[in-house]
Amino acid sequence: MGKIVLIMGLINNIAKAHGGVSIFGGVGERTREGNDLYMEMKESGVINKKNIAESKVPLVYGQMNEPPGARMRVGLTSPTMAEYFRDVNEQDVLLFIDNIFRFVQARSEVSALLGRMPSAVGYQPTFSTEMGFLQERITSTKEGSITSIQAVYIPTDDLTNPAPATTFAHLDATTVLSRGLAAKGIYPAVDP
Repeated sequence: MGKIVLIMGLINNIAKAHGGVSIFGGVGERTREGNDLYMEMKESGVINKKNIAESKVPLVYGQMNEPPGARMRVGLTSPTMAEYFRDVNEQDVLLFIDNIFRFVQARSEVSALLGRMPSAVGYQPTFSTEMGFLQERITSTKEGSITSIQAVYIPTDDLTNPAPATTFAHLDATTVLSRGLAAKGIYPAVDP
């Protein structure tokens, strides 16, 4: 539907026009998507393999074929990286988390493996607290700021599902990509 096109465009513009740094946390997505993003960033010069210090976007992945613990950790590692660039390097950071629902799903799987009794719709009993902990780390300090763009998969397009509903409570704005527009060949399929 154009999600990766939007992400690549934003990362490119932040890196080239503003000299800023972006962090990309790929949580539970397809290996192909991660590879495509890496190749695009390399071709555009945002990732400089010859001089990695000049790269403007670290990428961290826990792909769908990985165990739930690995996928869960990526959701926590990417904000930690952003905090480093904000607090130590005193930079403004653009943090991408794709897909925050897959982070929730991985946390739920880990919770089940630990034998915790699930709560609403099968999510872990600590779901809201864990989501709040992650989201509260995305903030401005006197050293710099972290701005986050998060892809949110919505199971069965149900906005009342606890995972997207809880996530939306932490976001300032939403942009909806429409399956209907994508079916018509309109990309990115941003629903006006």
